[in-house]
Amino acid sequence: MSRLLIVVDRAKDWSPYYPSEDVLTFDQYLQFTTPANGRVRVINLCQSAKYLSRGYYCSLLAEARGHHVVPSVMTLNDLSRKGLFSLELEELDSSVLEWLEASGSAIDPSKDARHATHEVRIRTYFGQVEHPELKPVARALFERFPCPILEVVFKRRKGWQIESMKPASPADLEEREQDVFAAALDRFSSMIWRKPRARRRYRFDLAVLVNPDEEMPPSDKVALTRFEKAGRKLGINVEQITRRDYMRLPEYDGLFIRETTAIDHHTYRFARKAEAEGMVVIDDPVSILRCTNKVFLADLLKNNKVPTPKTLILSKDQKQAVEQVMDELGFPVVIKIPDGAFSRGVTKAEDEESLRAGLKELFKQSALVLAQEYLYTDYDWRIGVLGGRAIYACKYMMVKGHWQIYQHGESTSESGDFETMPTYEVPRNVIQAALSATKLIGNGLYGVDIKQSGNRVAVIEVNDNPSIDAGVEDRFLGGELYTLIMQEFLSRMEANRRR
Repeated sequence: MSRLLIVVDRAKDWSPYYPSEDVLTFDQYLQFTTPANGRVRVINLCQSAKYLSRGYYCSLLAEARGHHVVPSVMTLNDLSRKGLFSLELEELDSSVLEWLEASGSAIDPSKDARHATHEVRIRTYFGQVEHPELKPVARALFERFPCPILEVVFKRRKGWQIESMKPASPADLEEREQDVFAAALDRFSSMIWRKPRARRRYRFDLAVLVNPDEEMPPSDKVALTRFEKAGRKLGINVEQITRRDYMRLPEYDGLFIRETTAIDHHTYRFARKAEAEGMVVIDDPVSILRCTNKVFLADLLKNNKVPTPKTLILSKDQKQAVEQVMDELGFPVVIKIPDGAFSRGVTKAEDEESLRAGLKELFKQSALVLAQEYLYTDYDWRIGVLGGRAIYACKYMMVKGHWQIYQHGESTSESGDFETMPTYEVPRNVIQAALSATKLIGNGLYGVDIKQSGNRVAVIEVNDNPSIDAGVEDRFLGGELYTLIMQEFLSRMEANRRR
């Protein structure tokens, strides 16, 4: 269980806000004893953050005690080095530049635009800001320089730049700013101190990363609710977070990613940060790295003799790529980009003309493309594997009149039917292929897509972030599927705590 502490210079610095036993003065924090088996998060709101000041020592002591502190000593040191944040802002959204231009000109209304002072001073609060136009800037700065209250000065020379940044404290804020700060702190901390009984009856906290706007998320809303219910029965407080909660990760004991993953994406950064914080994380960074790139996966499976369709890796500069595909794979043939998901970036070529056209289009997106023999089946197996054992099995049927389980139109996507069954009814060689494939990836939660034709089985891909939707993957096990996954988190978090 994690505890949040807020450290201020003097008790009166917190007087405008809700009183709490978790708000300590600097002197009280000096005497604070870390609870056994506890995770402590510190928000350092001391006034001065200069070298060897109280604010500096607060962050230094927190790190020495193994507490996760915002701002960290590294952040305080970085803020003292102007070269790190003299950033050109020309690439930002035009609304940001327009707001800066208008605000800079308004500093001295008596001057015309040519002689106005083009300097703007703002404060950000946990990556939030009063002015909607500046939200992208505030969020980017907070991700790079995590600091509760940051005073930022913009100055225009040839283009707009950040002239200076320094930490501020609640004691520096006016009444209007206090409201903005309180709202930002409320969001950042989830108001832990306001609900001690509700939160502290749980042994562990698990963050579930979701994207409310994702068109085809790995779990629908009903499934997410069932994960929460299963977790709480086991003593785990399950809370949904979004990409904006990046800096809150250390509040939790584990991270469960229920958003489609990619390497050049915030999901990978979340996984990396969670792992660095010593949290239990599914999907872990290595699994994301190995599963999301089909080139890596194809080579890995082939070299370890896991049964797969015959596959070629084609280079953009390879002159005889079309001829090699025709000679070794024939038609029809499937071509795909390495990092597609939900059947996107996958094409079936029926002849040389469609192959050349398909490769030309896919090479615009990737320097490498996979060509794979086409295996016709009425359905794909999906075997869910967790911690090295198969926990569910589905047959995903092809969309009627189509060769894939998903068919994407200009504005809609369609999926085929499904059949969920107990794993003991699945052919033994299908289960064995799934376990052999996931053993090469890691020890997390995976969905293995397999084609079966007679006695032949072929692993198509391993998904690090498999779909678990209400009424589909849980059709046979029901609530037990969610309990199995939450139980795995519980066992791993308990092991972490013992260590």
